[in-house]
Amino acid sequence: MHQPRAILFDVFGTLVDWRGSVIAGLERFGALRGITADWADITDSWRRAYRPSMDRVRRGAIPWTILDDLHRDALIEITRRHDIPPLSDADCSELVNLWHRLDPWPDSSPGLARLKTKFIIGPLSNGHLALQINLAKRNNFPWDVTFGADLFQHYKPDPTVYLAACDLLGLPPHAVMLAAAHNDDLAAAAGLGLQTAFITRPTEFGPIPTHHATPNGDWTLITTSVTDLATQLGA
Repeated sequence: MHQPRAILFDVFGTLVDWRGSVIAGLERFGALRGITADWADITDSWRRAYRPSMDRVRRGAIPWTILDDLHRDALIEITRRHDIPPLSDADCSELVNLWHRLDPWPDSSPGLARLKTKFIIGPLSNGHLALQINLAKRNNFPWDVTFGADLFQHYKPDPTVYLAACDLLGLPPHAVMLAAAHNDDLAAAAGLGLQTAFITRPTEFGPIPTHHATPNGDWTLITTSVTDLATQLGA
Protein backbone atom coordinates (compact mmCIF):
# COMPACT_ATOMS: atom_id res chain seq x y z
CA MET A 1 0.00 0.00 0.00
CA HIS A 2 0.98 3.63 -0.48
CA GLN A 3 0.65 5.83 2.58
CA PRO A 4 -2.50 7.95 2.35
CA ARG A 5 -2.29 11.72 2.62
CA ALA A 6 -5.59 11.99 4.47
CA ILE A 7 -7.66 9.68 6.68
CA LEU A 8 -11.38 10.34 7.00
CA PHE A 9 -13.41 8.65 9.71
CA ASP A 10 -16.91 7.38 10.06
CA VAL A 11 -18.03 8.59 13.48
CA PHE A 12 -21.15 6.83 14.82
CA GLY A 13 -19.96 3.46 16.09
CA THR A 14 -16.43 3.92 14.80
CA LEU A 15 -15.30 6.73 17.12
CA VAL A 16 -18.21 7.06 19.54
CA ASP A 17 -20.33 4.57 21.47
CA TRP A 18 -23.75 5.69 20.26
CA ARG A 19 -25.65 2.80 21.87
CA GLY A 20 -24.28 3.06 25.39
CA SER A 21 -24.48 6.84 25.32
CA VAL A 22 -28.08 7.03 24.09
CA ILE A 23 -29.29 4.35 26.50
CA ALA A 24 -27.72 6.22 29.42
CA GLY A 25 -29.25 9.50 28.28
CA LEU A 26 -32.71 8.00 27.86
CA GLU A 27 -32.48 6.37 31.28
CA ARG A 28 -31.65 9.73 32.87
CA PHE A 29 -34.54 11.33 31.01
CA GLY A 30 -36.95 8.59 32.12
CA ALA A 31 -35.85 8.87 35.75
CA LEU A 32 -36.39 12.63 35.76
CA ARG A 33 -39.80 12.34 34.09
CA GLY A 34 -40.97 9.27 35.98
CA ILE A 35 -41.24 7.27 32.76
CA THR A 36 -40.46 3.55 32.79
CA ALA A 37 -39.59 1.95 29.46
CA ASP A 38 -37.24 -0.50 27.80
CA TRP A 39 -34.74 2.19 26.93
CA ALA A 40 -32.29 -0.24 25.33
CA ASP A 41 -35.00 -1.44 22.95
CA ILE A 42 -35.99 2.14 22.18
CA THR A 43 -32.35 2.97 21.43
CA ASP A 44 -32.02 -0.01 19.11
CA SER A 45 -35.28 0.90 17.36
CA TRP A 46 -34.05 4.46 16.96
CA ARG A 47 -30.85 3.23 15.34
CA ARG A 48 -32.76 0.85 13.06
CA ALA A 49 -34.71 3.84 11.77
CA TYR A 50 -31.44 5.57 10.82
CA ARG A 51 -30.86 4.01 7.41
CA PRO A 52 -34.50 3.95 6.22
CA SER A 53 -34.84 7.63 7.16
CA MET A 54 -31.76 8.60 5.17
CA ASP A 55 -32.83 6.41 2.27
CA ARG A 56 -36.01 8.46 1.95
CA VAL A 57 -33.78 11.49 1.37
CA ARG A 58 -31.47 9.58 -0.96
CA ARG A 59 -34.41 8.42 -3.11
CA GLY A 60 -35.85 11.91 -3.28
CA ALA A 61 -38.99 10.88 -1.39
CA ILE A 62 -38.45 13.91 0.87
CA PRO A 63 -36.25 17.01 0.41
CA TRP A 64 -32.79 17.28 1.91
CA THR A 65 -33.21 16.90 5.68
CA ILE A 66 -30.49 16.97 8.33
CA LEU A 67 -30.03 14.07 10.72
CA ASP A 68 -31.46 15.92 13.72
CA ASP A 69 -34.82 16.25 11.98
CA LEU A 70 -34.78 12.64 10.81
CA HIS A 71 -33.97 11.56 14.37
CA ARG A 72 -36.82 13.69 15.72
CA ASP A 73 -39.40 12.17 13.35
CA ALA A 74 -38.23 8.64 14.18
CA LEU A 75 -38.26 9.34 17.93
CA ILE A 76 -41.88 10.54 17.88
CA GLU A 77 -42.99 7.37 16.11
CA ILE A 78 -40.92 5.03 18.30
CA THR A 79 -42.10 6.54 21.60
CA ARG A 80 -45.69 6.28 20.36
CA ARG A 81 -45.19 2.57 19.68
CA HIS A 82 -43.80 2.13 23.19
CA ASP A 83 -46.83 3.84 24.76
CA ILE A 84 -44.79 6.74 26.07
CA PRO A 85 -46.85 9.92 26.59
CA PRO A 86 -46.43 12.51 23.82
CA LEU A 87 -43.18 14.42 24.18
CA SER A 88 -43.06 18.20 24.27
CA ASP A 89 -40.96 20.03 21.70
CA ALA A 90 -38.40 20.75 24.41
CA ASP A 91 -38.21 17.08 25.40
CA CYS A 92 -37.83 16.02 21.77
CA SER A 93 -35.00 18.49 21.32
CA GLU A 94 -33.31 17.30 24.51
CA LEU A 95 -33.41 13.68 23.38
CA VAL A 96 -32.34 14.41 19.79
CA ASN A 97 -29.39 16.29 21.22
CA LEU A 98 -28.20 13.09 22.90
CA TRP A 99 -26.64 12.36 19.49
CA HIS A 100 -24.54 15.51 19.92
CA ARG A 101 -23.21 14.27 23.28
CA LEU A 102 -22.07 10.74 22.54
CA ASP A 103 -19.15 9.31 24.50
CA PRO A 104 -16.01 8.22 22.64
CA TRP A 105 -14.42 4.82 22.63
CA PRO A 106 -11.33 5.08 24.89
CA ASP A 107 -8.84 4.77 22.02
CA SER A 108 -10.45 7.35 19.72
CA SER A 109 -8.94 10.63 20.91
CA PRO A 110 -5.43 9.27 21.64
CA GLY A 111 -5.34 7.49 18.28
CA LEU A 112 -6.50 10.57 16.39
CA ALA A 113 -3.86 12.70 18.11
CA ARG A 114 -1.17 10.31 16.89
CA LEU A 115 -2.53 10.14 13.35
CA LYS A 116 -2.75 13.94 13.15
CA THR A 117 1.04 14.13 13.39
CA LYS A 118 1.39 12.44 9.98
CA PHE A 119 -1.92 12.74 8.14
CA ILE A 120 -4.76 15.12 7.42
CA ILE A 121 -7.67 13.81 9.50
CA GLY A 122 -11.37 14.59 9.60
CA PRO A 123 -14.85 13.06 9.91
CA LEU A 124 -16.83 11.75 6.95
CA SER A 125 -20.12 11.03 8.64
CA ASN A 126 -23.82 11.24 7.94
CA GLY A 127 -24.06 13.71 10.80
CA HIS A 128 -24.35 17.37 9.83
CA LEU A 129 -21.68 19.96 10.48
CA ALA A 130 -23.07 21.28 13.78
CA LEU A 131 -23.34 17.75 15.15
CA GLN A 132 -19.75 16.93 14.12
CA ILE A 133 -18.44 20.11 15.73
CA ASN A 134 -20.25 19.35 18.98
CA LEU A 135 -18.92 15.80 19.11
CA ALA A 136 -15.39 16.99 18.36
CA LYS A 137 -15.45 19.68 21.05
CA ARG A 138 -16.92 17.29 23.61
CA ASN A 139 -14.51 14.44 22.90
CA ASN A 140 -11.32 16.27 21.94
CA PHE A 141 -11.24 15.03 18.36
CA PRO A 142 -8.39 17.08 16.85
CA TRP A 143 -9.70 17.41 13.29
CA ASP A 144 -7.78 19.25 10.59
CA VAL A 145 -10.99 19.55 8.57
CA THR A 146 -14.62 18.88 9.43
CA PHE A 147 -17.09 17.58 6.85
CA GLY A 148 -20.81 17.29 7.47
CA ALA A 149 -23.46 15.65 5.33
CA ASP A 150 -25.18 19.03 4.91
CA LEU A 151 -22.12 20.32 3.02
CA PHE A 152 -22.79 17.72 0.32
CA GLN A 153 -26.57 17.40 0.81
CA HIS A 154 -26.10 13.68 0.31
CA TYR A 155 -25.86 10.74 2.68
CA LYS A 156 -23.41 7.87 2.52
CA PRO A 157 -23.16 5.59 0.65
CA ASP A 158 -23.91 8.07 -2.17
CA PRO A 159 -20.68 8.42 -4.19
CA THR A 160 -20.94 12.21 -4.01
CA VAL A 161 -20.02 12.19 -0.31
CA TYR A 162 -16.72 10.37 -0.76
CA LEU A 163 -15.67 12.02 -4.02
CA ALA A 164 -16.64 15.55 -2.98
CA ALA A 165 -14.58 15.17 0.21
CA CYS A 166 -11.56 14.11 -1.86
CA ASP A 167 -12.10 17.07 -4.20
CA LEU A 168 -12.29 19.53 -1.31
CA LEU A 169 -9.05 18.12 0.05
CA GLY A 170 -7.45 18.49 -3.38
CA LEU A 171 -6.52 14.82 -3.35
CA PRO A 172 -7.23 11.90 -5.66
CA PRO A 173 -9.27 9.09 -4.07
CA HIS A 174 -6.28 6.75 -3.81
CA ALA A 175 -4.54 9.29 -1.54
CA VAL A 176 -7.46 9.24 0.91
CA MET A 177 -8.31 6.47 3.38
CA LEU A 178 -11.72 5.90 4.94
CA ALA A 179 -11.59 4.34 8.42
CA ALA A 180 -14.85 2.79 9.59
CA ALA A 181 -16.36 -0.03 11.63
CA HIS A 182 -18.90 -0.78 8.89
CA ASN A 183 -18.26 -2.99 5.88
CA ASP A 184 -20.89 -1.31 3.68
CA ASP A 185 -19.33 2.12 4.19
CA LEU A 186 -15.88 0.77 3.32
CA ALA A 187 -17.23 -1.07 0.29
CA ALA A 188 -18.71 2.14 -1.11
CA ALA A 189 -15.42 3.99 -0.55
CA ALA A 190 -13.29 1.19 -2.00
CA GLY A 191 -15.46 1.08 -5.10
CA LEU A 192 -14.50 4.69 -5.76
CA GLY A 193 -10.79 4.11 -5.31
CA LEU A 194 -10.27 5.17 -1.70
CA GLN A 195 -8.06 3.17 0.62
CA THR A 196 -9.89 1.54 3.51
CA ALA A 197 -9.29 0.64 7.15
CA PHE A 198 -11.70 -1.56 9.09
CA ILE A 199 -11.82 -0.74 12.81
CA THR A 200 -13.37 -3.54 14.85
CA ARG A 201 -16.00 -2.42 17.36
CA PRO A 202 -17.40 -5.70 18.72
CA THR A 203 -19.79 -4.08 21.23
CA GLU A 204 -21.21 -1.35 18.98
CA PHE A 205 -24.62 -3.04 18.80
CA GLY A 206 -24.59 -4.52 22.30
CA PRO A 207 -22.54 -6.75 24.60
CA ILE A 208 -22.75 -9.75 22.25
CA PRO A 209 -20.73 -9.20 19.06
CA THR A 210 -22.72 -9.38 15.82
CA HIS A 211 -21.67 -9.99 12.23
CA HIS A 212 -20.99 -6.23 11.99
CA ALA A 213 -17.81 -6.75 14.01
CA THR A 214 -16.24 -9.00 11.35
CA PRO A 215 -14.46 -7.56 8.30
CA ASN A 216 -15.84 -9.08 5.12
CA GLY A 217 -13.93 -7.26 2.38
CA ASP A 218 -10.45 -6.90 1.00
CA TRP A 219 -9.74 -3.79 3.03
CA THR A 220 -6.38 -2.03 2.92
CA LEU A 221 -5.95 -2.46 6.68
CA ILE A 222 -7.81 -4.33 9.41
CA THR A 223 -7.38 -2.87 12.89
CA THR A 224 -8.65 -3.31 16.42
CA SER A 225 -8.73 0.39 17.37
CA VAL A 226 -7.75 3.87 16.26
CA THR A 227 -4.50 3.49 18.18
CA ASP A 228 -3.84 0.22 16.35
CA LEU A 229 -4.47 2.06 13.06
CA ALA A 230 -1.92 4.65 14.10
CA THR A 231 0.60 1.95 14.93
CA GLN A 232 0.08 0.18 11.62
CA LEU A 233 0.57 3.47 9.77
CA GLY A 234 3.70 4.37 11.75
CA ALA A 235 2.20 7.29 13.64
